[in-house]
Amino acid sequence: MKPISISRLAFRADLGRRLVFSAALTLLAALPGCAGLGGSAATPQAPVTAPAQTPAASAPATPTVTAPAHPPVAAAGSDPARPAGAAPVARPRIGLALGGGAARGFAHIGVIKVLEAQGITVDYIAGTSAGSVVGSLYASGLDGYGLQQLALTMDESLFADWALGGRSMFRGEAIAGWINRSVGNRTIEQFKRPLGIVATRLSNGESVLFQRGNAGAAVRASSAVPGVFAPVTIGGVEYVDGGLTSPVPVRAARRMGADFVIAVDISSDPAGQPVASVTDLLLQTFTIMGKSINRFELGEADVVIRPAITSGSADFAARHQAVLAGERAATAALPELRQKLAARRAGPVAAATEPAPR
Repeated sequence: MKPISISRLAFRADLGRRLVFSAALTLLAALPGCAGLGGSAATPQAPVTAPAQTPAASAPATPTVTAPAHPPVAAAGSDPARPAGAAPVARPRIGLALGGGAARGFAHIGVIKVLEAQGITVDYIAGTSAGSVVGSLYASGLDGYGLQQLALTMDESLFADWALGGRSMFRGEAIAGWINRSVGNRTIEQFKRPLGIVATRLSNGESVLFQRGNAGAAVRASSAVPGVFAPVTIGGVEYVDGGLTSPVPVRAARRMGADFVIAVDISSDPAGQPVASVTDLLLQTFTIMGKSINRFELGEADVVIRPAITSGSADFAARHQAVLAGERAATAALPELRQKLAARRAGPVAAATEPAPR
C-alpha cells in the first residue's frame, strides 16, 4: 500500500468530520459507566439472524421475532370517546417509525419526549439509519430525557474508525461496539420494547428487517451509508444503509404488529440545498432519493410528524436546536394524534387480535 501523506490525511479527516453523518454518528455519547470506543472489544453476542424481507410481495420469510414484550391490552379507566356502559375496546397497538437523516436525527429525541409527557405508549419501534440508533437505545429502556442528556455531550469523532483503502472511509465497527455496550450487550429480542431495524441488501436492493440478534451489527448495517461506511456482512450477505429503500420505516412498523403508526420524517428538502462540495453533492443525492421513496411509504402512516430542522444533515453542532424542533413538531401534531387515537378507540380496532405475520 502506498504511503499516505500528512496533507492527504488532513484532507480526509476534515471531510470525514462532515461525512460522519449516518445514524451511527447521529446521536449520543457513551452511556454512564460505558468504556470509551478505544477500550477493549465488547462482549461477543449472538449473531444477527437472517432478517425477514419487508416488502409484502416478497417470498414468505422465516419468523424472526419472539412474542412482543408489550402485548396489547384493553384500555384502562374511563374513555371519553366510548359511550358509558359500552364494552371496553382494545387500544391501538402504536408503532413509532423513526426515519433517517444523519445529525437531524436528534429531533427524534424531542418527539419521544413529547409522546412520553402525554402518556402515549409506544408498543413497537422501527428505525432506519439515524432512527435505528435512537430506536435501539429507546427500545432498550432509555427515556427521552436520558437520550437528550447524552446527546448534548456527544463527541461524534469517537466513531471515526478509519478504513485506509477499500470501499469506504470508515469501517463502522466502532458504532456497532458502542451500541452493544450501551444496551448492556443485550440482543434485540431482550429489549424492553419490540424493535425492528431496516437495512438494504446490497446484492439486489431489497429492504430487510432485523428483529433479533446482535443490536450493534443491525444498527451498523442500517447506518452503512455507501462510500462512507463499509457494507456489513451478516450471514454471508452484505447490507447497506436502510434509507436507500425505506427512509421512514412505516411498513416495517406495521409488519411488526402495529395498527396505528406515528412516522417521524426528518429528511431534508432538496430545494435550496448547497451542492458546491463532494460532501454536499453526496448529501443532496440521498435527499433526492429519500424524498421520492417517502411519497409512497409516508402515505401509509396514521400521523406524520415533520420537525422543521434548519440545520443540515452533517451539522452536529445544532443538536439542541434539532431536539427542540422535534418537541415543537410533536406538540403541533398532538390535536391530530389525539383525535385519530380517540376515533380508533371508539370503534373496533382493525387486527386487534393477532399481530401481522412476521
